[in-house]
Amino acid sequence: MPFSKLGLAPTTLDGVRAAGYVEPTPIQLRAIPLVIAGRDVIGSAQTGTGKTAAFALPILTKLGQHAGGGPRALILEPTRELAAQVETAFRDYARFTDLKITVVFGGVGYGRQNDALRAGTDIIVATPGRLLDHLEQGTMRLDKVQFLVLDEADRMLDMGFLPDVRRIVERCPRQRHTALFSATIPPQIETLIQWAMRNPETIEIGARRTPAETVKHVIYPVADSQKSDLLLELLKRVNYNSVLVFCRTKYGADRIAGLLKRNNHAVAVLHSNRTQREREQALKGFRDGRFEALVATDIAARGLDIADVSHVINYDVPQHPEDYIHRIGRTGRAEASGDAFTIMTAEDASHVFAIERFISQKIPRVKLENFDYKYTMLFEEGKPGQPKGGFPGKARGARVHGGYHFGMSRRRR
Repeated sequence: MPFSKLGLAPTTLDGVRAAGYVEPTPIQLRAIPLVIAGRDVIGSAQTGTGKTAAFALPILTKLGQHAGGGPRALILEPTRELAAQVETAFRDYARFTDLKITVVFGGVGYGRQNDALRAGTDIIVATPGRLLDHLEQGTMRLDKVQFLVLDEADRMLDMGFLPDVRRIVERCPRQRHTALFSATIPPQIETLIQWAMRNPETIEIGARRTPAETVKHVIYPVADSQKSDLLLELLKRVNYNSVLVFCRTKYGADRIAGLLKRNNHAVAVLHSNRTQREREQALKGFRDGRFEALVATDIAARGLDIADVSHVINYDVPQHPEDYIHRIGRTGRAEASGDAFTIMTAEDASHVFAIERFISQKIPRVKLENFDYKYTMLFEEGKPGQPKGGFPGKARGARVHGGYHFGMSRRRR
């Protein structure tokens, strides 16, 4: 079904065509008519499926033209990067309307935001903390809000924003349309849904607990003292266009970025301690190809529109299984293929097994040929009398770069 059959306004359709969209994705196909019809919506879909347009296009259609008198749509995002990205998407889709869109987030001064709010705006895209600052300072009111979107709700929960989200929702009119998008629905989110939404329609596209079919993922076990050496060797041997390296901590991301720079890699860093300008420059440089690698914390795991990432490397195993899905989903987007490598040490075993239980599949363990490994008990997994740990042999369709699978080589270990 084409976009023209979904009930979108002509000016919104013009924006869709200008953005180069031809046919709606499954979540757009199901969500757009529901939002236009005034239904509350809970949406879940794998990353890279066009979720932003699923709520932006119907909201633009319903708002019509600029009305003044305060924002009529509010979109809450967990991070500055996501807020900036969603605001850009709204501007692209609304280019043939006179609707005004304002982004509000921390890490920058209040001046431009205050000017935009005084000038009047129809749509606010915001992070919770800075939005509450504006509400408390009296520079913004939410009493005209007709559409409320809680995007990446489980991520906002993980970041401790749920109390702020509740305070913000309380400032919005009770008669409104609410949409919530979340990869998972833990009990706290379920409670929020029951409190903030009215008879919502649930849309689930694809399995929430399954990596994208286009991503081939493997694990490289190694002794802890050799993690950095293995990372450098992988980058030497892998033919990649761009690589996203995930670290668990901000300090770790800085350390690994420094290591890569010393080894002549063009690298950018992304984490919450970087200034907003540094974060924007890192993303832009990575998207433009000026940086071949982006080293990041989980701030880059969800929602960010970074096209053409050929490889993801988990330098640190994520501690939450859901984050594994989001991290490796940064590659293999929009039906393109991609590869994801996870470097595993003995300390990571419990987290890896939790991930495998979560996704209901074993992830192949791989050794890099001609790499001078130090012994680790991880190499004993799957042998008689040892914990199996899930060394399953070669997974269907897995692509291995210069490596071999445990149990499938006679090379001395």
